[in-house]
Amino acid sequence: MAYSSPSQSGAAQALNGQHPELAFVDADTDEDERERERERGAQLPEEKPFLGSMARKQSLSERRNVELPLLKVINEKDTEPESESESATPSPEAFAPGLRRNSISMPSGINALDLEALRLRHQMQPQDALHEEIIADDGTPGTPTTPVTPGITAPTTSANTPDTDKLVSGTAINFANANANDDSDDEFGNARRPVHRDRFRSRRRASIAPLPALRLNSKEMLASDFDSHSVASNQASITSVNSLASLLREKMQAFPQLIRKKKRETKDYKIKIFVIIMFFMIIFLIGYAYVAYHQQVLTKSYFQKIKFNSHDRIFRILSHEDKEVISGQLGTTLGFDTAPFHCLEDHRRRDGSVCIEWNGIARLHLNFEDKGVFRCYTLQWQALTPGLLPTDCYELKRDNGLWFGGGVTKGQEWSLSYANFDFAPYASGDSKIHQFGNGVKRYFINSIGVAMQISERTPLQLGVNRTENRFCLRAANDEFTFVNHLTPLPQLDYRICTTEDMRSLHMLMTQQSLWDGLKEQEFKVLHSLLEEPVWRIPHAETPESLNETAICDYSESAIAMGLGHILINEFWQENIGDFTVDKARFPTLKDTIDVLRRRGFKVVLTIQPFISTDSDNFKDAVRRKLLIYERHSERSIPALTRYKSSSSAGVLDITNNASVPWLLEKLQRLKEEYGVQSFYLDLGTGYNLPHYYQCRETLDNPDTYARLFTASLEGAGLMAVSTASVVPKPPTFLSTPPANATWEGLRETLGAVLNYGVIGYPFVLPGVIGGDYLLQRPLSKMVSFYAMAQPPLPDPELFIRWLQLATFMPAMQFSHLPSEYRSDLVTRVAQELKEVRQTVVIALLKKYLSPSMNEGLPLVRPLWMMDPHDPACLIVSDEFSVGEELIVAPILHAGREEREVYLPQGVWKDGIDGSLRKGSRWMHGYRVPKDKIAYFRKMPDNTRF
Repeated sequence: MAYSSPSQSGAAQALNGQHPELAFVDADTDEDERERERERGAQLPEEKPFLGSMARKQSLSERRNVELPLLKVINEKDTEPESESESATPSPEAFAPGLRRNSISMPSGINALDLEALRLRHQMQPQDALHEEIIADDGTPGTPTTPVTPGITAPTTSANTPDTDKLVSGTAINFANANANDDSDDEFGNARRPVHRDRFRSRRRASIAPLPALRLNSKEMLASDFDSHSVASNQASITSVNSLASLLREKMQAFPQLIRKKKRETKDYKIKIFVIIMFFMIIFLIGYAYVAYHQQVLTKSYFQKIKFNSHDRIFRILSHEDKEVISGQLGTTLGFDTAPFHCLEDHRRRDGSVCIEWNGIARLHLNFEDKGVFRCYTLQWQALTPGLLPTDCYELKRDNGLWFGGGVTKGQEWSLSYANFDFAPYASGDSKIHQFGNGVKRYFINSIGVAMQISERTPLQLGVNRTENRFCLRAANDEFTFVNHLTPLPQLDYRICTTEDMRSLHMLMTQQSLWDGLKEQEFKVLHSLLEEPVWRIPHAETPESLNETAICDYSESAIAMGLGHILINEFWQENIGDFTVDKARFPTLKDTIDVLRRRGFKVVLTIQPFISTDSDNFKDAVRRKLLIYERHSERSIPALTRYKSSSSAGVLDITNNASVPWLLEKLQRLKEEYGVQSFYLDLGTGYNLPHYYQCRETLDNPDTYARLFTASLEGAGLMAVSTASVVPKPPTFLSTPPANATWEGLRETLGAVLNYGVIGYPFVLPGVIGGDYLLQRPLSKMVSFYAMAQPPLPDPELFIRWLQLATFMPAMQFSHLPSEYRSDLVTRVAQELKEVRQTVVIALLKKYLSPSMNEGLPLVRPLWMMDPHDPACLIVSDEFSVGEELIVAPILHAGREEREVYLPQGVWKDGIDGSLRKGSRWMHGYRVPKDKIAYFRKMPDNTRF
């Protein structure tokens, strides 16, 4: 059976037409067919020797055991064509029987080749040993072997040409992929037969038809010999169209394999990355599992919205939307080596609270109170071992939320989130020396809707650590502030309330009806304090500087600015605690007061709980045992302290039932004899009590004394008090701390008014315009330890800016009068501000008076109370609002006539030029002349520009 290929036939015909002198004759005769022809007597073509008498090597057909075409030599003379057409198509008789008429022409000039020289040079080159490959019947290649051919010795080295190297490398690849089990049979039990491969025959070339016989220069040679020794023949076949087609087909077939190889390489790279990622993910999951075990698995839910991990005591409160609003660590002073457990039945309460105990160390009670939109949680720690100080710490800053409260701090910070101080007793004091100022309240609020309120019976110490981003509550007794142990061991008791609106939460925590028990006359006094200023009579350091003449002269000068309350300091008596008028300096005080009343003034006298040792009342009080006595001593030994002009004074024991009637009797006599209408209660601060004080009844803390004293004298008529821990009953105002007559004192005054408003004091009396005293050096002791005289006349610019600020405060207090400057500018500014207060400010103060008394909201408010969801309102500390309709932006620094102004949402009317301003934006470089103050009135929402 003859082998033929369409591609080969086409290529051969094309080449025969160009080169008739060369022709390949393809005769692929099957072995069985040859046997049949032999039986019929047919003579096979005789193979002629190649190149005469040379000894011919084994042919390719003998080495491979296959039949290959024979080379037929055609006599050029006998077959010379008469024309080009005849030469292109040889006669059928010229071919041997059994050969197909299929030939191609070689390129012209091939006859000029010296084939003998090429053959000799090729033979001189070392040849690689031929290999054989076991081919199964199904065509699967096996392990290559090296056949042993008699008479041929394989060379040990090979010097291949570049083309040969490529072929050898390709063959090596085929050998590498061969099956190692070359001796095994195929799956049908047939023995594998060896197949010999030439190193010049690549897998591509082996896939095409066997080389035909070659007619070259009237000489006959087998195609197998030419294929084995002629590189030129192989190159010629590559250049043929058939070889190009085969090469293209091979490349196309190898292309998917190449892609798969690249994909396999890419896949290997991706696998490595995947393994690395999986490694880190496993590490992360292990760490997360550990944290989740302590944070989630050990965390229990209490009252639906409390998440508490009793192992590390992480405490979290969730909002209605299950969003975490506050997080902290409870019991930071407890160790982690003791496991908690539920309290025994004897220690549990019947109010539904949860009790957790650390055996012999501490006990924690958790409770919940549902108030509709408000949720309140009560926490109480009980120390069970001496030396343990219950301490809870919470996040200082979270989601841009800021903590407010605590009153005035030593650093004058606008927010507790900006403060940084170690644990300090939470009690009223002098903010120049102590951590907190004269007005305190155990109430703290966060702008994200969380508020805290600590029990008055807790010996509270407060610490703020910005480095660790937390503020802490601690229960700890000391030697002064919390010297009285209300419980055998310290207890920390407080509650936390949450809601969505910061303003409504503030109303809940500070809400107390101030209308209860308010008389009509007291309501009139409250209005008069809002409408009329307080005139403090100037004084020097000694009592001799104050007399009737000074009072009359000052009132005549003040009447031009308006009427009001004439405030006389403690020098109206000879010694502090006399509670009688000094007849030597005020012989006709009753007549003077009558004159002032006819002019429209109201006289207010300053009183204190202190009794100087030089006073006759001191001896009487000691005899009656009305004074606070020394701790661990007889009650007959009074405890002494120092206050202002008195270097040695006792203090009335307000817990003694006889002390209050004794004092009220003396005050009532003053009102009846001199027509005094009210008093200013100068209590000092908690630190003005004797260091080793002891009252008849145990006090929770020093501020309890001020609270009891204020409540006892409400019926006597109190205009204001100097210190407070609870909101006094109206019309009593809380006075701000004494301010130094400097620009810093001006800024401190504004901060005090705003901070006191935040913690629930709606009625605040600012200090004197221009300052209460002047001190150029830092204080080493409290201001109340010194008899401070009135400061000299302040700088005009400072006085004007201070007057501008005071115009928008709940109340105004003068000592120096504008007329003292003898300046047209100061006089004109004072008159303009008087007009603004009477026409704009007072109307707003009266409008928001009732909401303040009902809801606990201050009259003068920080901006965040107008819009707690505006981040800019939270950070603005030098602007404020009067109610919700007036924004004031004062100048608080020397020499400045411009500032940054922020207006909340809405439309605002400029108080300087009358223009309309759109809210929710900053105004940079806003001009504020020396004689003007920036204020903006809110317009209706439908106002258009």
